[in-house]
Parts: sequence; structure tokens; C-alpha cells
Amino acid sequence: MYTRFLKPFFDKLSALLVLVLVSPILFIVLVILAISNRGHIWFIQTRPGKNGKLFDVIKFKTMTDEQDSNGVLLSDEKRLTGIGKFIRKTSLDELPQLVNVIIGNMSIVGPRPLLVEYLALYNAQQQRRHEVKPGITGWAQVNGRNTVAWKERFELDVWYVEHISFWVDVKILLQTVNKVFRAEGINSANAATMERFKGND
Repeated sequence: MYTRFLKPFFDKLSALLVLVLVSPILFIVLVILAISNRGHIWFIQTRPGKNGKLFDVIKFKTMTDEQDSNGVLLSDEKRLTGIGKFIRKTSLDELPQLVNVIIGNMSIVGPRPLLVEYLALYNAQQQRRHEVKPGITGWAQVNGRNTVAWKERFELDVWYVEHISFWVDVKILLQTVNKVFRAEGINSANAATMERFKGND
């Protein structure tokens, strides 16, 4: 009942209300990024959603597209701008995903949508993270975010799939607010953002 009907309803209603409430902040961020990124405001990337169905996730652009002499993108650390660091630290870059929630391809709470290339690297248990819609925040995010090793991150995602409920979602949302204010878990130990998943070997 909750997963099929109440959660989608609460998701869309909450996303719409939050978008209205934070619209002044969104406008300020839009103006700042338009100036600092020379008009490049949005980061749009295809990600797998529920049942592996692909969709375009929307975020604020916090990194440049700088490449080396061979045309390869520089590391996240070198491409992350000063204003981008602040926007990531305050989690403002995640707010545009509220549009994804309203559209219906994301939820407020759920496993984070990861890269399409990871789909072929998951084992059967890890694939279960796609049994529910991906979320803006999730159980793994409030238990370490980018500082958690991939194996543990996937275990946390699957735990959420198996224990999804209204009260679990409320608990995650309350912990998310605390994490955002404390700016915890933004960077992994060895990268400016999140280390890439290279498989289970």
C-alpha cells in the first residue's frame, strides 16, 4: 500500500512544495552558475532507475569539462570549481532532482541513481537496488554517503529495499537534514567526489 500508492503521492506533493519554497535559492544558484560556468548551468546524465529503466537525472553543474591534451576529462578534483565545492557541500546541486521526482522517475528516498556502466558489474544481490525507484537521499547516504566502500553501500541499498516503509523514510529524511547541515560524507577518502565502482573482484 505504502510503496505503490502513498509513497508516490507523498513524493510528488513534497517535491512540488519544496520547489516552491526554495525557488528564491534556486534562482540565486542559477544566476551564480550562469556567471561562473559561462552559461553552463545543468548537469544532465542518463542513469538507470527502477528495473534498470534509463532516465535523465538533473543536477546543477559543479564541475567544468576540462580535458587533457589527449581529450580525456581531468579528474573530478581538478574540474570541481570553487562555487561547485560550496554547492556540493550544501547539497544544493541535488535540488533539481525534485523535477525528476515530479516526473515520476525518482523518489525522495531510495538508492542513489548510479552510472549506467555499473549495471553490468553488479552481482544478483546488488541488482536488487533497482527494485525500487532511485532517490535524492537514501539509507547509504545517511550512513556515510561518499565515504562508504562500495560493498557496504550496496548492502545498505538492499537493506532499504527489504525494509522500505513510511517510518524508515521519515528516519532517513530527518538524518539527511542533519547530514546536510553538518556537511558530512561529501568526499571519499581518495577522491573529490565518489570513487568509481570497478566491480566485485
